[in-house]
Amino acid sequence: MEANAAAQGIQQLVTFRLGEEEYGVDILKVHEIDRMMDITEVPNAPSCIEGVINLRGKVIPVINLRKKFNLPPREADERTKIVVVDIGTSAGMIVDSVSEVLRISSDIIEPPPPMASGTGSEYIRGVGKLQDRLLILLDIEKLLGARDSENMAKAVAAI
Repeated sequence: MEANAAAQGIQQLVTFRLGEEEYGVDILKVHEIDRMMDITEVPNAPSCIEGVINLRGKVIPVINLRKKFNLPPREADERTKIVVVDIGTSAGMIVDSVSEVLRISSDIIEPPPPMASGTGSEYIRGVGKLQDRLLILLDIEKLLGARDSENMAKAVAAI
């Protein structure tokens, strides 16, 4: 079914919120969505790495996307989730809330605006123009790229 959707130019996304903005990532990269749980802090980890969790016997590093995007801190609540993604290695991303699974046509996706330079803009794959809102599409491989992969590996090794 996913191959058929791709052939028709349809993208399936998991959407989530950080503050007032809504973001989307390719559903094929999302392994699972978990409620917020205890996170073990790792000494000397980069500030965006919140720590690690034990997910069914596997130690997974967790990134706080608010910190990664230089957004103001927010206290976790019942809507706060950890989105576990797999890009060859598993990592968790703390988000304010998960919205929905969305199917959108590729023809409503615009490239990132040229003025979108600054923290976080290098991770933007495009902007989806929905009827009543805009959806920022993230490139999860760039978001959790080589530098962060090294930092996450160091965090896990420190445990």
